[in-house]
Amino acid sequence: MIRAGKRHFVNICDGENVKRPTYKELDNKLNDARTAVERGNISLINTEAVASDAIQLGYLIENELSDVLLSVLADIRPEQYVGRRPPSRSYENRIVESELFPFRTSSSRFRCSVYLKFTLFDGGFFLISLHRNRNKGGRS
Repeated sequence: MIRAGKRHFVNICDGENVKRPTYKELDNKLNDARTAVERGNISLINTEAVASDAIQLGYLIENELSDVLLSVLADIRPEQYVGRRPPSRSYENRIVESELFPFRTSSSRFRCSVYLKFTLFDGGFFLISLHRNRNKGGRS
């Protein structure tokens, strides 16, 4: 616990918060992500970066993004979560303070390991990043 002002204490080691996200929470997030994508409720946070990564993976955003996302999301299991506990929050204006959910999985579509980071906001799926898994020294 740390002291925050004269009368307020903040518990920075809250045991419940450190355990988040739970397996069940991640499973629910993945199901919600699939539902949003199936409904076509997809937004890109950084179109240029996603387009560049799409070219490297060999697909066209305009024609294939929904199918690609559904395929990658079908490959992901909750235990493949690679984010912080509790999840990091976005600083992007459109999704500010939304929790970020990064995963690494072996993609049956691309036949390689991929990294997917997304958030869910107002019932929509916001794609932050989808690319080949990079070495620790690279951008993730």
